[in-house]
Amino acid sequence: MGPQERRSTILDLLCQSRHETAASLAAVFGVSERTIRNDLVALSCSYPVETVRGRYGPQEALLRKLRQTLTGEDLQVMNSILA
Repeated sequence: MGPQERRSTILDLLCQSRHETAASLAAVFGVSERTIRNDLVALSCSYPVETVRGRYGPQEALLRKLRQTLTGEDLQVMNSILA
């Protein structure tokens, strides 16, 4: 599988699950995490791909998802946490 085909498949996977780690994508494609990060940079030039760095990425993604269910003061607090 070449880079273009891999990137297209990565984009399809992200559209389906939206929260993947570089490690899990690297395992799926049998490439390094660095290759996946390079692919994500290339994809972000053409598509709205948002990445989160660090070991707390999944937790932040969960907080962003939870934020969609909040209103009022709870929403303000969550926004300040995420900022």
